[in-house]
Amino acid sequence: MAEQDSVIMDGTEDVVLNFGEEEEQDKRRKLKHPVAVFFHLCFRVLAVVAYLLCGWFSDSFITNFVIIVLLLSLDFWTVKNITGRLMVGLRWWNHVDEDGKSQWVYESRKGSARNKVTMVESQIFWVSLVGSEILWVVFFFATMFTFKFKWFMVVLVGLLMNGANLYGYVKCKLGANKKLSSVASNFLGQQVLRGMMSAASSTAANESK
Repeated sequence: MAEQDSVIMDGTEDVVLNFGEEEEQDKRRKLKHPVAVFFHLCFRVLAVVAYLLCGWFSDSFITNFVIIVLLLSLDFWTVKNITGRLMVGLRWWNHVDEDGKSQWVYESRKGSARNKVTMVESQIFWVSLVGSEILWVVFFFATMFTFKFKWFMVVLVGLLMNGANLYGYVKCKLGANKKLSSVASNFLGQQVLRGMMSAASSTAANESK
């Protein structure tokens, strides 16, 4: 049976699975999962385009809000559950243990020739994930400087959802080489992920500060 390492620290569990490591990337410049790559980019690009151009098609803020949040939700689910596993061999999720405590699980695949990650897919995955977060940070400050506060909640949802995936996958990647035992790091990650799950209440709290 494949060797498996795991550690639980403050409700966080790092798991290293023996089924294909990202460092052993297939150097060939090809897409092994073109459909996954398409949907990895599709929803996040549509969400950004909808945010920038929605005013051209509808004057209803509620309609625009629902469309953008729907696209962000589809992107979050797709990246978290499908494209991360296929494109970079990483996966993270949350479960409740027998004691009723919430545990965050981070997985990374290790050496298997048939499941190697291609370099081009890995680059697309990380560039789009980091680039999207940078865009939502820019949008965040833009709403502050232009006083468009009604868009603050939309931007915050995008920032938290994309940020949750970014944090989760960065921790998966780092966990493939070493166990993260920093209490501060675990605490920050849990707060980001929990904040994403309650974006509406988090927005209200931030606006009141």
